[in-house]
Amino acid sequence: MGVSFVIALCLFINGQLVEHRIQDSISNCLKHKREAERNISMENKKFMCGEVEAEITKNVDGSLTIEKIIKAK
Repeated sequence: MGVSFVIALCLFINGQLVEHRIQDSISNCLKHKREAERNISMENKKFMCGEVEAEITKNVDGSLTIEKIIKAK
């Protein structure tokens, strides 16, 4: 699909980005962030929401996936 700006929920462990998911809005991202913080017990984890410039691809089911985050906005 190319490069575009999206809202992403990112998981950092020990300061390193290990997971990122596209969210449809900042409020939805913050909701998922709160749920993840409550449900995942892991040392040195941090969830963050924000707008990022990313390489996006389309999955077989039509959903979008972040392939690579280029930079935070």
